[in-house]
Amino acid sequence: MSNSNNTNQATITATAYWTVGPEQGELRREELPAPGPGEALVRSLYSGISKGTEMVVHNARVPECIAAEMAAPHQEGSFPSPVKFGYLSVGVVEEGPAEWQGKTVFCLYPHQDRYIVPVESLTQVPDGVPARRAVLTGTVETAVNALWEAGPRLGDRVAVIGAGLVGGMVAKLLGTFPLGRLQLIDVDPAKRAFADTLGVDFCHPDDALPDCDIVIHCSASEAGLQRALKLVGDEGEIIEMSWYADRVVTLPLGEDFHARRLSIRASQVGVVARARRHRRSNADRLQLAVSLLSDPVFDTFLTGTSGFSELPDVVQRVSNGSLDALCHVIEYPAPATETMR
Repeated sequence: MSNSNNTNQATITATAYWTVGPEQGELRREELPAPGPGEALVRSLYSGISKGTEMVVHNARVPECIAAEMAAPHQEGSFPSPVKFGYLSVGVVEEGPAEWQGKTVFCLYPHQDRYIVPVESLTQVPDGVPARRAVLTGTVETAVNALWEAGPRLGDRVAVIGAGLVGGMVAKLLGTFPLGRLQLIDVDPAKRAFADTLGVDFCHPDDALPDCDIVIHCSASEAGLQRALKLVGDEGEIIEMSWYADRVVTLPLGEDFHARRLSIRASQVGVVARARRHRRSNADRLQLAVSLLSDPVFDTFLTGTSGFSELPDVVQRVSNGSLDALCHVIEYPAPATETMR
């Protein structure tokens, strides 16, 4: 591996996934310059499809008024399309500063087989975390941020509504807290096996226990948020993690919300939660997230693998429901033995 400061090197050919219209995606070739000082060339090993957010992008449902705020860290193009979007990438540093060369890293980068980023954008994956599992780093980071927002206390009664990727992740982390009660709630009875694997109590919304200190809502459904208002105790707090995009949600604010002085607070991973913002950086939060992935139970969240060339079809299948997934993993081909330049 040569030092990346050689500006006479040939350009690097890369392939990236672009959303080019509503429910339309394609792989596009592009050329990258040689990495400059303080930059790294990363060869992708795996990336993950963040089902909720990426399907909003795929279906052109990002509201125009918040398009800038919802841009991914290394996004190219703009909403609704064409746009290169994604943020769960794991790869190996092929070129860059000596201390980074050969390291397995996580980066909040779109689906692309090779890319160049400042080394400050990279999070080193610990030896005890397999590269495939490390694609979950960004989702664990989202869950960590929500728990910093919620601030659960000793003996708290907590409910998590929505046993999807984010809800399951939140429940898994909460399972390490000394809570008085924790329930993972979903309308799908098949989610019980998933909850059992995580070591978390599961129940249907109709059977959930009330008087919760905290309810964390992750179902992205109007009914789920309405149920949260019933389950949280007087003056309790609901942490809303769902992104509804362009959907309008109706809530009975004249009932429990008003009479019992409830609070609904949004959690969004774009910035560190207010309770930790002055003492933790985004890089600190990512390093914590990837360290938690040493637990093999997180493999439960990885529900399938496809090759990079299949990505446009895979995204459409995830979108229309013909491919059921929590986090579907995209695997990139190994490099040919000859030079890729």
